[in-house]
Amino acid sequence: MSAEQNNWFDQGGEAYARYRPTYPEALAAFLGHDVPGGAALDVGCGNGQLTCQLAEHVASVVGVDPSADQLAHAQPHPRVRYACAPAEATGLPARSVGLVTAAQAAHWFDLPRFHGEVRRVATPGARVALVSYGAPELEPDLDDRFQHFYRDEIGPYWPPERALVDSGYATMDFPFTELPVPAMDIERSWTCADLLGYISTWSATRRAREAGREDLLVAFGEALTAPWGTGRRRVRWPVRMRMGRVE
Repeated sequence: MSAEQNNWFDQGGEAYARYRPTYPEALAAFLGHDVPGGAALDVGCGNGQLTCQLAEHVASVVGVDPSADQLAHAQPHPRVRYACAPAEATGLPARSVGLVTAAQAAHWFDLPRFHGEVRRVATPGARVALVSYGAPELEPDLDDRFQHFYRDEIGPYWPPERALVDSGYATMDFPFTELPVPAMDIERSWTCADLLGYISTWSATRRAREAGREDLLVAFGEALTAPWGTGRRRVRWPVRMRMGRVE
């Protein structure tokens, strides 16, 4: 294992910003098309990946997240303002945004309170979109080992909310007029170290370490390194989305 891959699961706060895959440009273009009033709110924005992409298509975006550490690594953009606030109490004025997005975050929300906040800040006819991506898919010679790690080895350390992500939020209460959405994927060409860095950002990885199961992480890193090789491999995440109109 290379020096970068050694102890790959023990990385600092900037690992999230470095390794989390960015969304396809087509997603922000779709979400940002014809937004009433030109103002958007990205809830649970993390380090601002989708927030800044949205800002290329709308006049202004507010990104809110309850984590000051995430916001400390947020990407700057002239049309983006960040605020440290929870999804359920964003601090925005009533009827001030035509689009509310939550990317890879809605499973952590107090949903009834979040839905109430969406209705409070949304202008008439505004849209709300919950975006998620689950486990990545690797190339065929690597995927079986990865899926075994995801389901059977690290699986018990995922919080229960992870099931909502894996289902694409299909079972989540969504009290808005549902709208059709296009199919799209995230694709990356990654080294093995890149993938391991991404896995280091999982909450399940942190919980496995806290439970004293670093052996699982070490064994998986070692098992993947040889078949991966030194080059880059395709990694794909199907993007799932639920979009609705706020009536």
